[in-house]
Amino acid sequence: MNDGTHRTWIFWALGGLALLAYPLVVPDFWVVSVGAQAIVLGLITLSLTFLAAYGGMVSLAQMAVAGVAGYTVAVLGSHSASAGAYVLPWPASVLVGMLAGIVAGLLIGAVAVRSRGIYLLMSTLAIAMIFYYLAQQNTTVLHGFDGIRGVMAPTIFGVSLREPRVFYYLCLAIGVMAYLLVVRLVRTPFGLALQGARDDERRMRSLGYQVTLHQVAAFGVAGLLASLGGILNLWYQGGISPGSIGMTSTVGILIMAVIGGLSHPRGAFIGALAYVLIQSFAVDLVGASRFNTLVGSVFLIIVMLSPDGLAGLWQKLFKREAAVKALPSSTST
Repeated sequence: MNDGTHRTWIFWALGGLALLAYPLVVPDFWVVSVGAQAIVLGLITLSLTFLAAYGGMVSLAQMAVAGVAGYTVAVLGSHSASAGAYVLPWPASVLVGMLAGIVAGLLIGAVAVRSRGIYLLMSTLAIAMIFYYLAQQNTTVLHGFDGIRGVMAPTIFGVSLREPRVFYYLCLAIGVMAYLLVVRLVRTPFGLALQGARDDERRMRSLGYQVTLHQVAAFGVAGLLASLGGILNLWYQGGISPGSIGMTSTVGILIMAVIGGLSHPRGAFIGALAYVLIQSFAVDLVGASRFNTLVGSVFLIIVMLSPDGLAGLWQKLFKREAAVKALPSSTST
């Protein structure tokens, strides 16, 4: 094992220990409103990062997909105060919600992959806005503008999953599994074919690959990731409304992805954490009216310093340090 690999393992081990110890040493506000929320938003951002980094497809419909899963669980779950006649045990409602998110992702993909570049981005934005207005105008099932409130997190063995530390560890476990899923998936034949289509679609088609099917399937995987974040976000917020899947939230996911870095899955969580920290504390410093200005300024600065986001900036600094250490000493003969 060389020095670089050894340091990488040490870095990940220390990072893992820090994540595990985090809720034990900070107040509940930091546990839920910063730590858990960053992971939840990171999951939704991860779905966008997966599509953009490995498929070359930027989708603005990922918050809408998360909303599909969240609304499904809110309507069907027996832990919802407004579930009414559509009651299912919470494990079943979660599975149905995840399935709904996957199906939504596949359907969006089937439409979106017919176009490329800016046209793909705009088509996914149009789909996201269609779902937003549908949720806003449906008062019978989705409760219109007010949304569905009073959704309680499930209880397992007498312990509520909404208890701060329990919820954080739940989010952390799901976040780690989702991250490992993406890292592993992109190294499989499916992932390699998807990246090949990103780099040269015409060549992949000439080699006999079903490029369209691979791209639609990628939207399905992204739908799974977004649905996990959507369900956790439902429990975090205690409900869901059209406002949580509107234009602000939709663009927010894109900002998180770019701030963190679109070139690697870890960028999704780094960007989400940066966004949550700005959202939590910047309002007190600059005022609510200047919040969007601050976010835009941070966005521009990071893009100018590192097009690959914070993850790319860290990697660039790490490589520079390694290169400096590799230089021969001035005293060497």
